[in-house]
Amino acid sequence: MAEYPSEYELDAVLRDGGVVRIRPIKPEDSDLIVRFFETLGPESRYFRFFKLKKSLDPEEVRYFTNVDYEDRMALIALHEDEMVGIASYDIEGDDSEDAEVAFAVADAHQGRGIGTKLLQLLTNRARSTGLNRFRAYVLPENRQMMRVFRNSGYELTRTIDEGVFTVDFPVTESEESLSVAAEHEKRAVAASLLPMFFPRSIAVIGASNNAASIGGKLFHNILSTGFTGPLYPVNPTSRVVNSVKAYTSITEVPDEIDLAYIVVPQRYVIDVTRECIDKGVRGIVVISAGFSEVGGEGAEDERKLLDMVRSSGMRMIGPNCMGLLNTASSVRLNGTFAPVYPPAGNVAMSSQSGALGIAILDYATRNNIGISQFVSVGNKADVSGNDLLLAWEDDPETDVITLYVESFGNPMRFSRLARRIGRRKPIIAVKSGRSAAGSRAASSHTGALASSDVAVDALFRQAGVIRVDTIEELFDAASLLANQPIPAGSRVGIVTNAGGPGILAADALEANGLELPELSEGLRQEIQSHLPPEASTRNPVDLIASGGPEQFEAATRLLLDSGEVDSVMVIYVPVSPEGARDVAAALRRCQDSYGGEATLLSVFMQAAEASSFLAGEEPHRTIPTYTFPEAAALALARAVRHGIWRQRDPGIEARLDDHAVEEVRAIVDGLVPDIPEEGVWLEPGDVDRLLQAAGLRIPRTATVDSADEAVATAESFGGPVVLKVISPSALHKSDVGGVVLDVQGEEEVREAYKSVTTAVDDPDGVLVQEFIEGGHEVLIGMTQDPNFGPLVVYGLGGVYVELLRDVAFRIHPLTDVDASEMVRDTKGYKLLEGYRNQPVGDVAALEESLLRVSGLISAAPELVEMDLNPVKVHEPGKGAVVVDARMRIRPLKPTERREMRDLPATEPIPQI
Repeated sequence: MAEYPSEYELDAVLRDGGVVRIRPIKPEDSDLIVRFFETLGPESRYFRFFKLKKSLDPEEVRYFTNVDYEDRMALIALHEDEMVGIASYDIEGDDSEDAEVAFAVADAHQGRGIGTKLLQLLTNRARSTGLNRFRAYVLPENRQMMRVFRNSGYELTRTIDEGVFTVDFPVTESEESLSVAAEHEKRAVAASLLPMFFPRSIAVIGASNNAASIGGKLFHNILSTGFTGPLYPVNPTSRVVNSVKAYTSITEVPDEIDLAYIVVPQRYVIDVTRECIDKGVRGIVVISAGFSEVGGEGAEDERKLLDMVRSSGMRMIGPNCMGLLNTASSVRLNGTFAPVYPPAGNVAMSSQSGALGIAILDYATRNNIGISQFVSVGNKADVSGNDLLLAWEDDPETDVITLYVESFGNPMRFSRLARRIGRRKPIIAVKSGRSAAGSRAASSHTGALASSDVAVDALFRQAGVIRVDTIEELFDAASLLANQPIPAGSRVGIVTNAGGPGILAADALEANGLELPELSEGLRQEIQSHLPPEASTRNPVDLIASGGPEQFEAATRLLLDSGEVDSVMVIYVPVSPEGARDVAAALRRCQDSYGGEATLLSVFMQAAEASSFLAGEEPHRTIPTYTFPEAAALALARAVRHGIWRQRDPGIEARLDDHAVEEVRAIVDGLVPDIPEEGVWLEPGDVDRLLQAAGLRIPRTATVDSADEAVATAESFGGPVVLKVISPSALHKSDVGGVVLDVQGEEEVREAYKSVTTAVDDPDGVLVQEFIEGGHEVLIGMTQDPNFGPLVVYGLGGVYVELLRDVAFRIHPLTDVDASEMVRDTKGYKLLEGYRNQPVGDVAALEESLLRVSGLISAAPELVEMDLNPVKVHEPGKGAVVVDARMRIRPLKPTERREMRDLPATEPIPQI
């Protein structure tokens, strides 16, 4: 009997937005399954058992509740601690890779997506145990079950015999099944958050007449901005709050409540939440603090709170948050205690910091940046940034998503979602903690180079997230992307009335990778016809100080229409009190009459009032403005890079072929049983076997225990060799004199053997290796980040890798495009191109090596750390050879399997 698979204890969001608890069945679930059977109507029983059945006999109960979790597996769905669904499979025969699958869902809960979610998790479990195919027997009348199978994304084979359909399908994931699961997730999570963003009614528990209190501010804000539904204050000591009748408990409110704000002392939150559950509230926002952010009992209380919320089917924002707002005219929800309510717009915002959230809303209001929705997620015990991405993906009011992130709950899920959503809606993020390096002791070059912030950079780059350093930069980028087309390219035209700012802008643009093209002679002549002779028509176009609104309008219009630039930056230095207003109006006319896709932005130096004249009557066509050209250039460069990412081919994920995966698994499965939980560095022979199984080239190598063996091995290789000491203490052998290169002949081999074995106190043998001459030395490595998973590194190799730090990181798995970009992202790439008569390197073989390493990591997730340093890259056609390698592996926990780290619309059950 296999161990109880606790990794399948999960809370799942369903199609209708509700939440159910899913877990493997247990022997003690006898009463649950009997009661569940009683909830099935005659038709449901007939569909499941193919006969009319009035009850389950004791033997059937024992059979259904006692499974071995391998050949027989069952998952059950619970709602408010009662069973509402079950899915099971039974292997059809000894050594079979096929299993019969069966489902049943309580009549009252059919149509919610429970069967779909159970099927998704059951196929996941089947794959992990080596099953290949499911078979189901379905009556023709059971259309709902057929619909579940048909809509699963798996390729079905259906036959009928004696009035019963046999449905076969592989449990292997496919693009279609992954796409279907992603669509289900999006719809489910968006539906679960609908009562929070668009509540029909709200209760504020802790509403107060004290205008200085949090409850007082929150209630006043919701009331004063015209929330479109009924609002109920709950306060046990007040009959009226802000002239609105109050209730002593939410259970006394006569109407249904979609959303409840909880603003009470921490010690009352759990009791109040229980009352919300009894009332049938669909979502809560817990403003109260004193939970996991303070640790200890607070963290335990948060786990209890989350368990209550999830088991009841509710969703929760917070605790320790400042609320949420939605500026849509259909709801007008100002559900925060911030003193400002921003203008409506198309920028959605999530902030993990409540205090910073207030500053963000204030900044947005002062700079007239329109907000669609804002959420302060606080401790994000339930609703996370990933949930908000899913909610905003199809929100018609949101075009740009902005995030202030302090930590990631599920980076793998964030990456998957951001890659998809970012191709339609730009995602801009401030991730705090940039300066915090990894605290663990590094035992490899890769580990020393990696840090949590390196992982964040890699994640954001691959996922197309625009990373900024400050809140100001976040809104600089957001105001451009929310109002202008994403630039089609990097060509920028500048129009200015002052040479100095134009030069600053040109320098800033080129420093950020953009270009100022030479304008064609015809375009220059056309622009010159509108300007005085003293003006310059080169790029930047300098109108000189006398340039007025007419000249700005003419030059800007001609550049926009020219097709010679992708963006136009207009810089105005005020020369008269009314100048900024008039030039802004001229630019507004340009924008209103322009129908093309070029991007238009402006810099009004010391003229804040210009922004009101740059706003457009047409939604989201405001001309963004900046105070200094450097900020405008940086925002524009980020928009251009995002446009390039959108156009980029996402590539093909690296995978080893089936035979190679089988070889790798055979090696690892043979090693893991003898490895302690903390892991070990592998012996050189085992490292070589794994590299060869993955298709990576290595030199001829042998391990010896004496000088005589070393001499004999060297003679058998028939050429120069390398001797390397094997020692637990020699993490970097060259640092302690544990390596001797290019040795040939008996005397040199003996001397080298003595040299490397006396270099350390704990020699454990010597590696004799064929000497690989020439080639460029590079590093390929991997380290397991506790939050982000495997992190792959490439860069210049050798002993100076940590000093030079000429490296590129990516989150595993790599695609062929990732591998190509990694190689070209380093300064050392010029060496591979033949810099200063250096030999050209076999870049194709190097990229292939990177992809094989990524494939090896996928096949052996037990790998914790890997250094291939150096890898020698020879001339084109001669390949790349791994000259030295170290690997550390440890046993894998079930929850660490890649497919368990990102189960759509599911989260682990809180452990209390």
